Amino acid sequence: MPTTTTGAVPPARNMPVVLARGFLTGGVIGASLAALVVGGIIESVPLFVTGLALPAAYGLVLFLAGAPRRTREAAIAPRTALAVVESMEAVGGEATSDVAVRFDLTVAPDDGPAYRVAFTQDINVADLPDYRRGGVVVVSYPPGSPWRVRIVKRPTPEWEERAAGARLDSAPGPVLESEPSEGSAVGFVTLLALLLAAAGVVLLFRADLFGEDTSAQPPSSAQPTSSSSPSSTTVVSSASGTVTLGPDRSFLDKGELRNALGSLTKGTDARGALTVVIRDRLLSIVYAPTGSQAPAFAPDSLPYDRFPALVEEARSSPGVGSPRTWQLTVERLTGSLTVRVGVTGTEGTASLEADGDGKVVRRIPAH
Repeated sequence: MPTTTTGAVPPARNMPVVLARGFLTGGVIGASLAALVVGGIIESVPLFVTGLALPAAYGLVLFLAGAPRRTREAAIAPRTALAVVESMEAVGGEATSDVAVRFDLTVAPDDGPAYRVAFTQDINVADLPDYRRGGVVVVSYPPGSPWRVRIVKRPTPEWEERAAGARLDSAPGPVLESEPSEGSAVGFVTLLALLLAAAGVVLLFRADLFGEDTSAQPPSSAQPTSSSSPSSTTVVSSASGTVTLGPDRSFLDKGELRNALGSLTKGTDARGALTVVIRDRLLSIVYAPTGSQAPAFAPDSLPYDRFPALVEEARSSPGVGSPRTWQLTVERLTGSLTVRVGVTGTEGTASLEADGDGKVVRRIPAH
């Protein structure tokens, strides 16, 4: 007899805890980024190291704080249910014996409403014929996390017999792919904490940033120099450099990035950069302090020819809307060069990450 199906309701979440975690996360991100930038500008190694260590320490605290919960979840036996395959598609792994397959299933728990879920699981090539559209399979998932479904490749005889004689109807959407969204309130709290923390670091070191006694400093190349033309303005110091284009130009125009980089490095030694940030008409570079062991990179080694294509790919992400603003950030704080492109439109924000060659390695859809 076919099973009647209705949409599953996502589990309720503890919003005060989620908001608090979002606020802490935003504060750590803002303080860390501000410490890196300010530490690089004022050449403070302790502050720069603090900016690197703060996210690692916060991640360790989150890991330790979540250990009891993970222990409790591990002690609870996963739930088992029948599911019908709505669709399946191989998405990778052709060179090995296992193939990554993206499944869309209707899961029908014995004690709750059926629901749709999409996930990716590695399947042995020899076992692929066992899975077909409309076929019934046995799945398991942790209680309270119905989106973490895995197909049981070798179910018990009892469940194997149930699957062989079962007929299941398809459930309507939406399709669960991950943990339910935390909502716009969490995003707002995270952004607010990020801005407050960054502002706090800048204010704390404002004397070093803006109150230096220039009369006590000998004239040298460490003093900021600036130049301007009818269509651009360039400012260079020992710690940073910026180029601002006029309203009729953009760094997406062919050759603009390389020309701007040349104006920042002309007549100086080859200094490594900590970060490079590019917007439509603004390019800024923060240089590594002299003698610092910070993870710097050569600005002229960046894949500038790939940047316009990366920005265009991020701007064409579904669900962003228009108008779209964008920002491209380059850094190697994690050891390898990372290029991040974020775009913001009337409907949402999307981003992508690329490696040092400009090859996209990760996409984050609009939210």
